[in-house]
Parts: sequence; C-alpha cells; structure tokens
Amino acid sequence: MRIALIGATGRTGRLVLEDALRRGHDVSVLVRDSARLAPTSREVRVVEGSVTDAESVARLLEGSDAVVSALGPTAKESDLHAVAARNLVAAMSEHGPRRFVGVSGAGIDVPGDQKSASATAISWLIQRLGGDVVKDKPAEYAVWAASGLDWTLVRPPRLVDGTAGTGELEHDAHRSTRSTKVVRADLARFVLDVVEQGLYLGTAPFVATPKG
Repeated sequence: MRIALIGATGRTGRLVLEDALRRGHDVSVLVRDSARLAPTSREVRVVEGSVTDAESVARLLEGSDAVVSALGPTAKESDLHAVAARNLVAAMSEHGPRRFVGVSGAGIDVPGDQKSASATAISWLIQRLGGDVVKDKPAEYAVWAASGLDWTLVRPPRLVDGTAGTGELEHDAHRSTRSTKVVRADLARFVLDVVEQGLYLGTAPFVATPKG
C-alpha cells in the first residue's frame, strides 16, 4: 500500500513510519524539516512543506492509496488540525485517495458515545481547561464527519512511551476503554491495522493498552 503520512517526525508519527516500512508499505511523508526525520531502512519519499499549505498537501497525496495523520497538538497553531483537515478533504475529494486515518483524542465527544462516568468527567475537565488547542479536535472531527470520505479518527487516552504489547488492544467505536493509557507503539500498530483492514469507517474508535 502507498501511504501518505503526516506527523512523521513526532513521537507517535516516528513509530507509525517505522511500522509502516516494516510491513512493506511505500511511504511518502510531509515534513517541515527533513533533517528531523529518523533514519529508516528504506527510501521514503519526502515532501517538505506544511499541512496548512494546500499545494504541499496535494504533492504529498500524489499516487497514494491512503492518508495517515499522527499530528500532535501545538500551542503555536491552535487550529492546526482543523486547517489540515480542510486542506486534506479538499485535495482528497478532488484527486483522491478516499481513505484517511488520523489520531484524535479520547477527550472529544461524538454522537453515540457510551463513556463511563470517569471518562465523562475527564472529558469535561479537558474541554473546560484545555484551551484553544483542545477545541481544535472537535473542529477537526466536524470537518471529517461532513467530508463524505472514508475517514477514521482514532481516540487514544493518555499516551506513554514503552514497548508495544503482543496482545489484543482495547478498542470500540463508542464505548470508552477501561484502561486510561496507551503505549505509543501500540497506537501506531492499531492505526496501521485500521488502515490495512478497513476498520471503523466513518467512526472515531477509542483504543487503549489493556491494564497489565
């Protein structure tokens, strides 16, 4: 599969890139500074630019079968994810591909959710205290939900570093997970499973590393 990857220099995005190459995918990445890319065992097509630039996004998508975004939040660009979503939807609607999988957050609410009492309380706190960066995530969701494309927004809880597990992850389209954290390597693995298997089309699944 030919994957267009956004956020490849981030802590989660680097793991997505490594796993995608390990699985034999052809990967194109959009980065502002190619010097920040981690060494890889295979050649990666690099497009220097920003997701806020429509021309850069269009160049990234050329010849791709799916788009994956592991963009992290940034206080400097509080509407980064919504702007990126609008640029991606415009380019994908005109030229393709149709498939998008991105990383969102467990703190946002979507129709049909069945969150536990504790998850509901945490979401409430995040939404009230998180500032403009937190508001960016629901705005991103709204863009994809109205896009008509084959999108998935993965909602992880707290991200932690560590070794990927070998067992089944907790995940569900609307029911919040019992675990309150996910190992970044597990998140990367799940994102690529979703892409490869066509899982959770048009939904925003929760995912977490099970409690040990």
